[in-house]
Amino acid sequence: MHQLHPIRRWPALACLAVALAACSPAPQPQPGTAPAADEDAEDRQDRVREAARAPSATDARVVEEAFLTEMTPDDNVDSPAAWTAPDGATWVFATAKSTDRVIVYDGDTGATLRHLGESGTGPGQFRRPNGVAVVDDVLLVVERDNRRVQAFSLPELAPLGSFGEDSLALPYGVWADRGDEGIVVYVTDAYMAGEDAEGEDILPPLDQLDRRVRRFAVTLADGRVAARDLGAFGDTTPEGALRVVESIWGDPAHDRLLIAEEDETYANELKVYDLSGRYAGRTLGRDVFKAQAEGIALRSCDDGSGWWLTTEQGTGRTVFHLFDRETLDYVGGVAGAKVANTDGIWLQDATRAFPEGVLYAVHDDQGMVAFDWRDIARALDLPACGAGA
Repeated sequence: MHQLHPIRRWPALACLAVALAACSPAPQPQPGTAPAADEDAEDRQDRVREAARAPSATDARVVEEAFLTEMTPDDNVDSPAAWTAPDGATWVFATAKSTDRVIVYDGDTGATLRHLGESGTGPGQFRRPNGVAVVDDVLLVVERDNRRVQAFSLPELAPLGSFGEDSLALPYGVWADRGDEGIVVYVTDAYMAGEDAEGEDILPPLDQLDRRVRRFAVTLADGRVAARDLGAFGDTTPEGALRVVESIWGDPAHDRLLIAEEDETYANELKVYDLSGRYAGRTLGRDVFKAQAEGIALRSCDDGSGWWLTTEQGTGRTVFHLFDRETLDYVGGVAGAKVANTDGIWLQDATRAFPEGVLYAVHDDQGMVAFDWRDIARALDLPACGAGA
């Protein structure tokens, strides 16, 4: 969740919306479509808030958490990522925004193993770390206030360098994929257009939202990362624009990116893009999300099927919504007995304690929970999946 000032719209756009709304009643948006253009910002915010108070549109099945880590409220935990070592041990890395460090948990028990980093701008230091990802034996940590992505070797956790300082403005989320020539890293950038007289952030107009996601080609040589900026993208139409961004995940098999829309005055939904950065003309979740869209993960099965896991960040209860990997049809929702206010999630295919996979989810900015994939599959009557691809 962004901890920015509330967004204030450009006055001209707001006035136009009010004028249009005065002419005729605003039509109700249909599931999977963008809100009507003549619905003003205030009405839209009231609609979203009312939906958040209403009972869930889905019958979320309750699944017991396998474990709950120690709660550390001072850390302001945001996002997890996991790595399994050659000896079978699994580490889960969780960013701690307020204490400028990364917490390392045991992925099988939830025990705290160690901490990485301290406040600062140098190698191995952080300023408000947010998004985190693991690809191969490299840990990537996005730092909002250092405006960079830092890389670390695994298991040594030695700094390998950083990238993005020259092009990122307010980075938040990250997804990384193995490419033919190294690692392709996608970073969401929630830059704003300054602040108004009351200190509230101003959302850029649509034609300036064309840099919401930036791509880098990253290689590792001689113990250092080298990154080539591949440019940025973002749709500038009302339907495809990424107004406030953080969570992102991709599916190369279907040339697909899912990106969470976090501007609740507009919608609670996920935008579908392709890997080259083109809006695919489709959104997900508008008819099921009752709170902010947040973390995203993909369960890939060995036969090519699978499910998208997405997060509805309710203050009192988190609901994880599943969509079919191929068709994007809605499958169902699960909720934990305890977990709430979830930011990031990470799905690990298998660990010693969870041989068929485990979902790690941040709990109330204070720690993390784990769900055995078998319990999720049983709750939603999902078919056997296999190790994944």
